[in-house]
Amino acid sequence: MTRVYLDYNATMPLRPEAREAMIAALDISGNPSSVHAEGRAAKSLIEKARAQVAELVGCQAREVVFTSGATEAASVLNNRRPVWSQTTAHDALYAHADWSDPVEGGPGITLAWGLANSETGVISEPAKTKDGKWHDNAQDAETLLLDVTQAVGRIPWSFAWSGADFAILSSHKIGGPKGVGALIIKQGLDIEALQHGGGQEMGRRSGTENVAGIAGFGAAAKAALDELNTGTWDRIAGLRDQLEDRLAAEVPDIMYAGKDKPRLPNTSCIINAGWKGETQVMQMDLKGFAVSAGSACSSGKVRASRVLRAMGYSDEASASAIRVSLGPRTTEEEITRFAEAWLAQWNKHRARAA
Repeated sequence: MTRVYLDYNATMPLRPEAREAMIAALDISGNPSSVHAEGRAAKSLIEKARAQVAELVGCQAREVVFTSGATEAASVLNNRRPVWSQTTAHDALYAHADWSDPVEGGPGITLAWGLANSETGVISEPAKTKDGKWHDNAQDAETLLLDVTQAVGRIPWSFAWSGADFAILSSHKIGGPKGVGALIIKQGLDIEALQHGGGQEMGRRSGTENVAGIAGFGAAAKAALDELNTGTWDRIAGLRDQLEDRLAAEVPDIMYAGKDKPRLPNTSCIINAGWKGETQVMQMDLKGFAVSAGSACSSGKVRASRVLRAMGYSDEASASAIRVSLGPRTTEEEITRFAEAWLAQWNKHRARAA
């Protein structure tokens, strides 16, 4: 039976547009830092992609700095201490948090915030005080870095009207290649270079650019914007709701994390306390369905979700969650097949536990 991929929050399958752009870029032999025709051709591909990414995220092209991914982009926080973070933020942000008080005369607090949670799909924005500072219910912050990795291309969002100072995102979350991402920096802000060396990327991130990867990123950004504008994600939200209604009709104690809050249209975090998420993932994999338990960025580890514990769920419930995340290629027939397979396994689990 054909496998069904329902793990789009981990990575979206490579788009045909991105594949074509990458293949074409591989035929460009020049180094983008070279001034001859071959080098200018490579540089032109990078600048085209920069404009495409800028259009998707609603910023100026010169505010886009290409990186190896959102995790590298988040390293801009290394030189902006102290850093405060949501307790539900992705590890790429949470790892930088120190929650120390600012030193007198030093820089103010930088708030690192995830716009959409990768595990639950919950959408949240920090509040802004009257004096222009950001607030996380603990202390005011002068600078805001937004992780929009899961949000861009799925919900309307613009860096220009967000008020953020920085934003980070990854190519592979929108159907581009892995190993490419971007740091968005508000025009006029100075940063310590992410990497020192030859001064590429406007001096912000040295190293010869990954031309093929960047070209694929740009093509994926253009395709993602087209989908957002044509209602693709409204259809996906309908499939997600259909799945949740079907499971809830037969499993009375089932929970969906964040269901009472604004969520991404494609994400369902399913909790059935007492049935370990790791077990569910393996059982569904054997049945031909790719889902996950928590974030995919934990080196293959499956453990009780820090995010769900922070949301108030018990350790048992936090260890019993799976994430089903849909995408543009997901069909109603696939959702029906998954629901039937999951319910069959749930009935077996219930019989064993009786």
